Amino acid sequence: MEILGVPGLPEVTDGDDLAALIAVAIPRPSPLLDGDIVVVTSKVVSKAEGRVLEADDREKAIDAETVRVVARRTHPRGETRIVETRHGLVLAAAGVDASNTARGTVLLLPEDPDASARRIRARLRELLGVNVGVIVSDTLGRPWRMGLVDAAIGAAGLTLLDDLRGRTDSFGNRLDATVTAVADEIAGAAELVKGKLSGVPVGVVRGLGHLVTGQDGPGARALVRPPAEDMFRYGSTDVLHARRTVRDFTDQPVDSRVVHRAVAAAVTAPAPHHTTPWRFVLVESPESRERLLDAMREAWIADLRRDGFSEESIGRRVKRGDVLRRAPYLVVPFLVADGAHDYPDARRAHAEREMFLVSMGAGVQNLLVALAVEGLGSCWVSSTMFCADVVREALEVPESWDPMGAVGIGHAATPPGERPRRRPEDFIETR
Repeated sequence: MEILGVPGLPEVTDGDDLAALIAVAIPRPSPLLDGDIVVVTSKVVSKAEGRVLEADDREKAIDAETVRVVARRTHPRGETRIVETRHGLVLAAAGVDASNTARGTVLLLPEDPDASARRIRARLRELLGVNVGVIVSDTLGRPWRMGLVDAAIGAAGLTLLDDLRGRTDSFGNRLDATVTAVADEIAGAAELVKGKLSGVPVGVVRGLGHLVTGQDGPGARALVRPPAEDMFRYGSTDVLHARRTVRDFTDQPVDSRVVHRAVAAAVTAPAPHHTTPWRFVLVESPESRERLLDAMREAWIADLRRDGFSEESIGRRVKRGDVLRRAPYLVVPFLVADGAHDYPDARRAHAEREMFLVSMGAGVQNLLVALAVEGLGSCWVSSTMFCADVVREALEVPESWDPMGAVGIGHAATPPGERPRRRPEDFIETR
């Protein structure tokens, strides 16, 4: 395999025929050949496509290109954001770059890097009569690893992934998970002859013709992992926003080990007087579940009758409120305020109780967020608080335990909807 830099390209500007510039700059002793892979830095693609923005405020440009903020950190030099772009890429600053461009301007990523790769490929075929693969590359950071690497953000005419699953290694072991991102490897290899400071924005990788295809193919967007398969979907910024109220569940069972891990997160909540006021009853057996839900339903029906509701209205309400029966797994959180101080006056006694309630709410929120991060849906309902004695009897817990609602847990039957945007300013008073 050979990796050849393509020096000598002029400064690229809006409207330039980038493929023609590359065709002219290819060193004559080594003309472009069938099966070569041309790796083009996204910056020159952006310049040719007019993706240069006059921007005194780079942050506004990042905002415009961002779909989701994954992580954010403020430091003395400013703020760093890791974001998801509308391309599906997760990278620093949405790929908005102020290097290798005139002062007062920034470069945005190409509008559609795959389409850019297809156009360059078709034009090189037209000009030189060759069948090549094309990669549009950009520099990405990697979690848990220092340094940057180039990766494919656009591609055409190239096998992107080498799927080794089902094959065996030299020891006869079956490979069940190995899928190599060859497009990213090629982009990284080409960066060895390019680089930010060399003035060489194009590299040619030769000797991998078996990866070059006749058709353009699906493009580098196929390299973006679907959210449902992404174990690291939630970054530090959007972990809390991951929680949604889910009321419709599939029949898929819930792994109790996941619930135990969520409880471990729940009991990291702050608590007054160095106490541990949280208890979580995991309702796993069908007998306990039916006993609890049947007893709660009877108590609710009795309350509704006392309130004067008709039998028809009661039936509708009970049916609509049966979300806990639809959940494959139930957790009932309890407040156990054994460590509360005993105050003689009502004011301080009330404040003491409120302290423990706040701690319990923090524990329940931790539980719900931890479940969401594990990929489970959940809903918190208050129903157990309206029939505390019934719940304590059904679950056989001490009289001093106060139920704090119930949590239905399961795999969401449908993707959760978007949460209505709320402006923090609507909930803040400054003095």
